[in-house]
Amino acid sequence: MDPDSVADVPRVPHGGDDDPAVVDFSANTNPRRPPGVAHVYDTAFGAATRYPADDYADYRVAAADYVDCDPEDVAPTPGGLAALRLAFGVTVGPGDDVLVPEPSFGEYDREIRLQGATPVPVAHDEVLATDPADYAAAVVCTPNNPTGEAADPEGLRDFLARCRAADTVLVVDEAFLDFTDHPSLAGAPGAIVARSLTKMFGLPGLRAGFAVATGELGDRLDAARPTWGLSVPAADVGAYCMRQSVFVEETKARVAAERAEMRDRLRARFEVFPSDAPFLLLGDDGDVDALLAHARERGFALRDARTFPTLDSHVRVAVRLPEENDALVETLLKLR
Repeated sequence: MDPDSVADVPRVPHGGDDDPAVVDFSANTNPRRPPGVAHVYDTAFGAATRYPADDYADYRVAAADYVDCDPEDVAPTPGGLAALRLAFGVTVGPGDDVLVPEPSFGEYDREIRLQGATPVPVAHDEVLATDPADYAAAVVCTPNNPTGEAADPEGLRDFLARCRAADTVLVVDEAFLDFTDHPSLAGAPGAIVARSLTKMFGLPGLRAGFAVATGELGDRLDAARPTWGLSVPAADVGAYCMRQSVFVEETKARVAAERAEMRDRLRARFEVFPSDAPFLLLGDDGDVDALLAHARERGFALRDARTFPTLDSHVRVAVRLPEENDALVETLLKLR
């Protein structure tokens, strides 16, 4: 991290609402958790009186099986954002330019600036067609947040090949990829993949994730990751969750069905962006402040997407449980 840059880098707004009186559609986390996860957490609490084993062997194996890579290429991190900080920390520095999608996750910009580097925005749907030469790193978010579309796997691998030829590191944020059937890029030479367990498993407060890279990049990640960076409960619960394949498949099917129904109904009033993620971006030609207030007064928190660059009349809504989704859609369609 560049000490001269830290003071000039602001915090980034995010979704998430802790008001118990509202249903939170502003954060894209699964409202369900794998069965048995509370027991694993309770059991792990007893072991938290000791330092965790810093090799995190079981967690690495579970993560490697989850994304189909080698365990030694996995760097455990306390969440996907920590994986991104680690990725940028070992690849970019002052004077470097980094290609980033726009609109997309605001923390890319922040984390790159904290390293003293400069984020260079490109339209999110044009990144794969951009020449990666002259950039120290390039970022792809798949599916992209907040627009929701996943990158074409073949196009992504072609872009990675061009990044390798240009000696540009490709950082791939796959926080929502497990809601799709697309393969992970984990283990591909020249790429650093960042993964989060927050979204699929509905445990944002646990802070568990990992980064994956091979060769010299993998060695850098392992050397730079903080010692004991993952708590015992996070490691044990994370490993357990990544082995719950039935839960993952059931969640993917539920989200896909609910997202399609929400999309079809909401099109009567909004511009609804194509999505492969557990959320939908809605364009509204009316008063967004009035829309947000209308929803909140009726018990729903939405994500004000105007905080994303280039979006000036948009909200983002998560895909939650069927009865909650139905109630939200009915509420939004009633606003005139």
